[in-house]
Amino acid sequence: MKTIDELIADGVGGKRVFVRADLNVPLDGATITDDGRIRAVQPTIAKLAQNGAKVIVASHLGRPKGAPDPAFSLAPAAARLSELLGRDVAFAADTVGDSARATVAALGDGEVAVLENLRFNPGETSKDDAERGAFADELAQLADLYVGDGFGAVHRKHASVYDLPARLPHAAGDLIATEVAVLKRLTEDVARPYAVVLGGAKVSDKLGVIDHLLERADRILIGGGMAYTFLAAQGHEVGISLLQKDQIPAVQGYLERAAAKGVEFVLPVDVLVSADFPDLKTKAPAHPDTVAADAIPADKEGLDIGPETRKLYASKLADAATIFWNGPMGVFEHPDYAGGTKAVAQGLLDSSAFTVVGGGDSAAAVRQLGFDENAFGHISTGGGASLEYLEGKTLPGLAALED
Repeated sequence: MKTIDELIADGVGGKRVFVRADLNVPLDGATITDDGRIRAVQPTIAKLAQNGAKVIVASHLGRPKGAPDPAFSLAPAAARLSELLGRDVAFAADTVGDSARATVAALGDGEVAVLENLRFNPGETSKDDAERGAFADELAQLADLYVGDGFGAVHRKHASVYDLPARLPHAAGDLIATEVAVLKRLTEDVARPYAVVLGGAKVSDKLGVIDHLLERADRILIGGGMAYTFLAAQGHEVGISLLQKDQIPAVQGYLERAAAKGVEFVLPVDVLVSADFPDLKTKAPAHPDTVAADAIPADKEGLDIGPETRKLYASKLADAATIFWNGPMGVFEHPDYAGGTKAVAQGLLDSSAFTVVGGGDSAAAVRQLGFDENAFGHISTGGGASLEYLEGKTLPGLAALED
């Protein structure tokens, strides 16, 4: 892949550079609750602007239905980017219409504009190559050069990610270059012991990565809602906890493979349970009970790993040389069920390992729980993209950037 520095060396002054960023930030109304993805791409945008480029930033946000929806406007993200850059950022009220064309035409050298949500146009996500290509043709008319730096979207075969780079001279931004370099450290010549921590709600979301990591990891620690399918696969009662019964045979197969290959599979030994799911809006006090993982009451739901599991997991991370973590250990959004996720994050920091936090809810948890982001080896901006890379899949957005 050509780098952004090589693109700049060839000359970007006065040229219109289309930057496919990932500004897909969580919103509470018009308020951004986590600006991590905007901060991650800001250096690439600043570098291009400082070298005289006319920078056109584009992204998706949420899942609108191929039509404008004020709830998914990128206007708050454009305002936050302006604050981070310390300069005015123009905002186009559409993607390829009159506003976009006029906004881009008005850009001076070193100035920045943000287009409205790409997914307001059905061509962005269309599975029809012709429809997607037609939208990419319209986007290409706005720019002279393309920089891919939206790592969180590179696993999508979308117009701005996959089709547009074929229509313009292109390069990878600094964020994508960093993400790829980190993922290679997790898949090629890995420093051992290699520990993987997987959490989150559904085991089905992680089957591919578990399958791939069974050939690479030394130990795999399981938490979050997906842990209860593993516990059920061992024959334990899980009460009203999140359970994917249809995945039990696959999970049993993974446990058997792990035992045969000498990969240590570590499951919770105790959990916090309650009959009531916590109120995440008011953060009303919860009243959980701590029970053994093999003794969950039939009328209770597991909502976090327990104190003994936290100690166990910390001990399994202490001697690791490489740690990859994706997925919270419980309902971390509520303070009474955040302890397990906090303990895992602290376990990463207490180790001397190269630590990677795999984006999504894990990255949000790190920030929400008050950890210093810079203390981790890397915090990814793309949970789904990271997992698909670790599964060994070809990511369309990366393939499109290769020469």
